[in-house]
Amino acid sequence: MRVLLIKTSSLGDVIHTLPALTDAAAAIPGIRFDWVVEEGFAEIPAWHPAVAEVIPVAIRRWRKNLLATWKSGEWAGFKRRLREGRYDLVIDAQGLLKSAWLTRYCAAPVAGLDRASAREPLASRFYDRRYSVAWGQHAVERTRQLLAQALGYKVPASVGDYGLDRAAMAGAPGADPYVLFLHGTTWASKHWPEADWRALAEHLDARGMAVRLPWGNAAEKARAERLVEGLAHARVLPKLNLRGVAAVIAGARACVAVDTGLGHLAAALDVPSISLYGPTLPVKVGAYGRGQIHLCATGPLAGGGDRDKPCFDGLDAARVAPELDRLLASLETR
Repeated sequence: MRVLLIKTSSLGDVIHTLPALTDAAAAIPGIRFDWVVEEGFAEIPAWHPAVAEVIPVAIRRWRKNLLATWKSGEWAGFKRRLREGRYDLVIDAQGLLKSAWLTRYCAAPVAGLDRASAREPLASRFYDRRYSVAWGQHAVERTRQLLAQALGYKVPASVGDYGLDRAAMAGAPGADPYVLFLHGTTWASKHWPEADWRALAEHLDARGMAVRLPWGNAAEKARAERLVEGLAHARVLPKLNLRGVAAVIAGARACVAVDTGLGHLAAALDVPSISLYGPTLPVKVGAYGRGQIHLCATGPLAGGGDRDKPCFDGLDAARVAPELDRLLASLETR
């Protein structure tokens, strides 16, 4: 059976889709997926053994200059690629108008969420088969339930398996264990205060534990350099692509992360992590998997979804450090 899966973005949403593919591969031997995904995340689906082909789409880039996109032939080439695919089923796992629109270019039946279940209800008009999936669940579980209904099997009762090989992603083990600080994020309100990052780095440095910090832009690099300044065991990593960051995450003893796509990648790679939540709550979109610790702010803005106002009251380094110490101690006994 060959299925076209549409889940274009974002980083966390793409990662949250992987366990559903693992379920499907276990239930339907030989099933293969082609996956339509934003070009910036195209590496991720290829890491899953059930994915045969990754079909990059560039909606974010194309809509910035529609005329140039049309002249370049990229859009025409993308549509042709979908039309030429021979699929038994198309599944839109995103439930947005932008993803549902892409199904128009496929000849196979299209499955997706019904009007009451989709994030954008109008998207359901594009589907031949519509399925109800209850809200109030983690995004991983909602996607697992959608694919199970669309493909005709029962969702396993166990925790979802992302299907990634941590050891293979990490490569050869390094000489010294390290804790990875995943400090970069998009919302201003999701940034844990820099003073707390520094205090936690000093706490680990005093214990001789190495700290590593990746970065994705100039502002993140500058912050990382400030956090490690003068510390013997902390350093900023070089510029890495997504595959390189994944390797560093896979090789970490543990991670400390804000609510960011890389935190979800750490969970997918089964790396024990502490995730810090201020404006968001982990119930529906938190780091999902084994060995994941969620710490939430307690102030009046905590969990309110504000993108701009700081809201990490009650979640400082003094609270995080003991949790991290306990996590690292538990890993020593494994």
